[in-house]
Amino acid sequence: MIVACATAAACGKDTAELDTLWENPPHDAKPWVYWYWCNGAVSREGITADLEAMGQAGIGGAYIFTIDGIPETPLIEPSYNQLTPEWWDIMAFAVSEAERLGMHLGFNACDGWALAGGPWITPELSMQKVVWSETRVSGPGKADIKLPVPEHNEGYYRDIAVFAYPSYHSGGERLPTVKSNGNDKSPQFLATNTCDSKKIFRSESPCWIEYSFDEPFTCRSAEVLPYKGNYQAMRLILEASDDGASFRRVARLDPPRHGWQWDGTPCTYSIPETTARYFRFVFDPACSEPGSEDLDKAKWAPVLEVLRLRLSPEPRIHHYESKPGQPWRLAPYTSPDQLPDPLCLPKEKLLMPDGLTPTGSFLWAVPAGDWTIPRMGHTSTGNTNGPAGGASGLECDKFNPEALEVQFNAWLGRVAGNDGKGSVSPAVRLFHTDSWECASQNWSPVMAGEFLRRRGYDIIEYLPVLVGIPIESVRKSEEVLMDMRKTISELVTETFMGGLREKAMEYGCLFSAECSAPTMMSDGMMIFRDTDIPMGEFWLRSPTHDKPNDILDAVSGARIYGKNIVQAEAFTQRRITWDEHPAMLKTMQDMEYSFGVNRLVYHVFTHNPWIDRAPGLTLSDGIGLFFQRDQTWWTDAAEWVSYATRCQALLQFGKPVSDLAVFAGDNLPSRAVLPERLVPFLPGIFGHDVVASERERLSN
Repeated sequence: MIVACATAAACGKDTAELDTLWENPPHDAKPWVYWYWCNGAVSREGITADLEAMGQAGIGGAYIFTIDGIPETPLIEPSYNQLTPEWWDIMAFAVSEAERLGMHLGFNACDGWALAGGPWITPELSMQKVVWSETRVSGPGKADIKLPVPEHNEGYYRDIAVFAYPSYHSGGERLPTVKSNGNDKSPQFLATNTCDSKKIFRSESPCWIEYSFDEPFTCRSAEVLPYKGNYQAMRLILEASDDGASFRRVARLDPPRHGWQWDGTPCTYSIPETTARYFRFVFDPACSEPGSEDLDKAKWAPVLEVLRLRLSPEPRIHHYESKPGQPWRLAPYTSPDQLPDPLCLPKEKLLMPDGLTPTGSFLWAVPAGDWTIPRMGHTSTGNTNGPAGGASGLECDKFNPEALEVQFNAWLGRVAGNDGKGSVSPAVRLFHTDSWECASQNWSPVMAGEFLRRRGYDIIEYLPVLVGIPIESVRKSEEVLMDMRKTISELVTETFMGGLREKAMEYGCLFSAECSAPTMMSDGMMIFRDTDIPMGEFWLRSPTHDKPNDILDAVSGARIYGKNIVQAEAFTQRRITWDEHPAMLKTMQDMEYSFGVNRLVYHVFTHNPWIDRAPGLTLSDGIGLFFQRDQTWWTDAAEWVSYATRCQALLQFGKPVSDLAVFAGDNLPSRAVLPERLVPFLPGIFGHDVVASERERLSN
């Protein structure tokens, strides 16, 4: 469920209380700032000056983020690299100064802003994913088979199980001859199993790519590997022909809903069984859907960029890569027309033979016929926290309590207790997770046990479903994949978010968190159940990066789970243009208040280590509003901050009244429903002008 159109209600209390709040707002109503310490360029006098300036402007608190390490030529001397004794000393100084000045502090869960990792996280404790390799053999007869180790990261791989099932076809892979009427006159590389990121088929105008076979070829699935998630590559039209002259449509490939972070995972489409000698992938950008947060790559120019296009006789679950939780993607269920149940592998024909040796040799009495042997295991995703300096390392496993314990003790636990007295300073009020940029995970050493406990059956028996092999029926296969996503969503909410909240409580702190969507497979609203302060973000003059869904996820999560304060990372922008000022920002601020935000966290107050040099530092790539003591209008900033504080005091008062509840669906991943998605269903509420505007937007 999501809730929209929230307003504050006074609940019958005397309006005098509102007058008091307006005139004397509480500390909780004050905005906070992101306080970035960049490149190890930190000084005690700069810390004091920053905190004093924040206090004078009416800022209530600051999230300290350490960003990047010391460059080859340090910006100042001395500079402080994360985790060194000198760095811990200056961190303790910042905490003591905040306590002296009555400022509150919050700390992110790692070095950098994303997300929770460090050098103490070993591959075994890092985020994990399922990987596999495939071998084909023929029987009958005993065989000593060398099963290749699946692709893996960080030198780390562990087996889960070996399976065997009757092959769907005999013989090797049939490679077609590939040609195109597009600009690329040598597109043969598209049909190969390898991938060279320097070989890209690109077209800015409609074209086709034709695959011709010597003999009729039966196609049951197609794999597309887009270049950097190219949207047009995922919506090609597939046609077939018996003579190479007259083509018939087979299917329009449907792109999955996806976020901004693309991890290179291909898209496999279940194709209605089609036999022909010629196939064409047709590119036509007409009728492309406008881009959005859950269709991020459609925001860009409608050109075709693709690395690989493969046709296969193997039946595969439609968009199987989208469904076991490795990338954040939402794809339609497989239909019986795409994959009839007779093509699904009967459970009794899926064997789990023993005999895999530590060296990868597989001793097996092969039954008669052709057999396919998947070797399935898990490895680290290889994702690291960042942009970090001396505390960069692998991201911790979000499902494993042991990994979270290691991460917390090595970073947040030390930072929070580092006031020079061995105790938690009263200035330290918030623990935090910020931008989720470490993608997703779908395995962990605890996964099989947690799945059995939560779903009531053994996922290992159905593990090949995760790599697209349909077992029993389409319905059963999709149910297993949905159960996998449910388990992932519950684990990231309960173990990771809930675990951090419990740790915060132990330290007398609250826990705030930004959205996990659209990067980590999860329920984008339930993720806030186990936080104290949900948080979204909105961007200034950055339409490709703005996050309206983040705001609605946080607001809806707060409404559903009874959280009073809803924060927003405020006025982030792709590039500073140095003309920003409160008058141009207020309208956007008021709009976000109307959505349900009731505490801003200005992005970004970059630490200036110098007292005699202005304007100081920005992020290396110029991201963020320049909101710090060297801003030309800083002496007037207190009036703008005071306006925010008074508004937020009133918006935090009472209880929200929600005019409309919307069912967001029962699929995963899920998010709040953006208002424009409701226009076709509630035209009377939105009105004629909005209906007409939305129709024009979608008409392309």
